[in-house]
Amino acid sequence: MRIVGGQFRGRRLNTPKSDAIRPTSDKVRQAVFNMLNSRGAVRGAHVLDACCGTGALGLEALSQGAEYVCFFDKDMRSVQLAKSNAELVGVVDQCIFQKCDSTRLPKRVGDKPLCDLVFLDPPYNKNLVPPTVAALIDGDWLADDAILVIETEKGFNLSALNLEIDKISVYGDIQIAICRR
Repeated sequence: MRIVGGQFRGRRLNTPKSDAIRPTSDKVRQAVFNMLNSRGAVRGAHVLDACCGTGALGLEALSQGAEYVCFFDKDMRSVQLAKSNAELVGVVDQCIFQKCDSTRLPKRVGDKPLCDLVFLDPPYNKNLVPPTVAALIDGDWLADDAILVIETEKGFNLSALNLEIDKISVYGDIQIAICRR
């Protein structure tokens, strides 16, 4: 797995030692960032990478011009893997790492900026997307016109999220939705 674009393009990232984490493939990440860059959503963004796993999505955003990323995951091994990957790339000073359940996010505190861009890639088939979106809104994490990139299993119904859906793309068994608050 590697960074696919921007300043750190080609840099390899550490991958999980087990199959407990399902990283977004390089091909899908490239497609996602093409969509985001065409919307002007990455450069200067404050990003939240919920269910961060390896941290590849947040690190890709930093490589392509994002200003700051919060990495959240309820598994400490994922938080540590994301941090080690940020160290490999040399961007730890632009990151915050926190072990927490994204369906029960703490209230955002004043020193953390509102997020313009959110990556939400929870484990599939566990219905974690609706409570995570609710926690993001209730915890005051989202800027008014925030973009959410939601990766789910193919066919996941997004209608109950009360988000504006810009685009849905399918890559094999993966569904990527670009949504706005």
